[in-house]
Amino acid sequence: MARAMFEYTKEVLRKVSFDVKLFCKEVEKAVKRLLPHELDELRIFIENLISENPQLNKCRIYFSA
Repeated sequence: MARAMFEYTKEVLRKVSFDVKLFCKEVEKAVKRLLPHELDELRIFIENLISENPQLNKCRIYFSA
């Protein structure tokens, strides 16, 4: 079931990537919900989205340790 949550999170992030504030809010929720190994995958996924939409760069703060 955890994998389903990860896939759902990616889909939500794709859909809200037009709005930086909403995107950051969803990233913050994902960081709280997902498992540590899924967060590594999510970080890669978000890096790819940021390369397509540079305005989303602000959301990287949720991955800082």
